[in-house]
Amino acid sequence: MTVTHDDLERALRETFSRRVAVPPPLAADPAGLAIGRARRVRHRRALTGLSLAVVVTAAVTAGMAQLNGHPGRPTTPTVVLGDPRGAATAAAWPVAPAPEAPPAEGQVELIVGGTLVTPDGDRYDLGIGPVERAQRLPDHGGWLVVGAPTPAGRTLWVVPSGQAPQVLLAGAEEVALSPDGRQVAWSDGDGLFAAGLIANRLLATIGTTAAHGATPVRFVGDRLVVRTHGGGHLLWRPAAGTLPDGNPTVLDVYGVLPDGRPVGRVPAAGDPHRSCLAVLDPVDFTPTSTDCGATLADDGRGAVSADGRWLLVNGRADGTDGALLVGLAAPGLGGVVRSAGPTISGAVAWSGAAVAAYVDRSGALARVRPDRASIGERASMMTLGGVTSDEPPVVVADAS
Repeated sequence: MTVTHDDLERALRETFSRRVAVPPPLAADPAGLAIGRARRVRHRRALTGLSLAVVVTAAVTAGMAQLNGHPGRPTTPTVVLGDPRGAATAAAWPVAPAPEAPPAEGQVELIVGGTLVTPDGDRYDLGIGPVERAQRLPDHGGWLVVGAPTPAGRTLWVVPSGQAPQVLLAGAEEVALSPDGRQVAWSDGDGLFAAGLIANRLLATIGTTAAHGATPVRFVGDRLVVRTHGGGHLLWRPAAGTLPDGNPTVLDVYGVLPDGRPVGRVPAAGDPHRSCLAVLDPVDFTPTSTDCGATLADDGRGAVSADGRWLLVNGRADGTDGALLVGLAAPGLGGVVRSAGPTISGAVAWSGAAVAAYVDRSGALARVRPDRASIGERASMMTLGGVTSDEPPVVVADAS
């Protein structure tokens, strides 16, 4: 039996339309993204040793279509499911009510084993599989959740308070969320896009299809920090369309000060094997001040507190790798540097400037209090139940 690509596309679209129950149209069609990716890949790589008959059999018997792998990803066939939640019954899921005011100092929300755990210990099974990042929506509206990367890409979910999770975006390579939860950016191949989040929908999508492999990192106001394909970073205003030239000397960007200046990592002058902390010009990304006192890791993990006084970042102190607390003394740098806890393995969630929470490599929850860490006290640790090596816990960031 001869099966055309059009037949496969129609079958895939029908699968998405039956199993993703989101009445209004998505800003980014999951089926369209998956099909578009398959089309691009077919032009770049020839699939050998896999029969179309086998693909059709798998599609009929398992309710899925197997598409070519994306360059740079595992070469096993990509599996695109009609609904990333699988066959779970959505009506049976417990759904989280409207979140209360931001958790009290030192308390955090977590996602552990696909379950949202509130500071009070209430548990709500999200039913969406492994999670990479999560963030509260503003005005007690619920949560944004970025699924862990799969061969088919990343999925962005919105979990409205009192409702079941809904897919906003599927098949993206990288996803960035603005701190206030009102903007989303994503990359797909050579495309880089941004959209506003209004009434739990992605609207007014703009971007460029000539990003040449650039990926979104974080929002700085209405601009986006972008990591270029060849290394370095740039600041992009999505409304401008094309990307400006990047600054290859900016290695990582950790966050932004209250006055809008980004804080990042740059090579040390005259020693490419060392790096320094830097405050960057918000226009051209050139360093305006640097401090080479802290030995910073090259994994880019870290975050600046909301008031701009502190940076919690991976690095090395006293011969030991772990999380460092760095004081960001006004108007530039030069503050205290202290070993604060074990190595950060994911996102850092700040509660103002009072407490920073993160998960270490063992899956334990660490809390750092800058007022105590600055005088030598290390992070308090809590072992979490239900943790598996293939699905580490995720700290939920508050909307700021």
